[in-house]
Amino acid sequence: MSGLSVLNGAECRPGRPSTSTNDDHVERVCAVIYGHRRLTVREVADEVGIGIGSCYQIFTEKLQIRHFSAKFMPRLLTDDQKDKCVEISQELLADSNGNESFLKNLIT
Repeated sequence: MSGLSVLNGAECRPGRPSTSTNDDHVERVCAVIYGHRRLTVREVADEVGIGIGSCYQIFTEKLQIRHFSAKFMPRLLTDDQKDKCVEISQELLADSNGNESFLKNLIT
């Protein structure tokens, strides 16, 4: 295989393994981003002391967060957020039943 090793059926790249995505860096990135969500990937990477690519990899693969409207947000809603959405939707549905002018009162 010309110098590449095989681990669990997948080819590994030769050379030193990445140390920028270890648990310590993941925790530090998490603390920084949850402390101040309006930071860029570059600012978080500089503060933690890792590369931009490693920082982005931690965001997407380890923490499962994505960039949304100048903030980093979790990809999935929490159970409390889901419950609140259901509650609000049920209230709106109850208010709309029997009220023909309901849509005229909504502000978007």
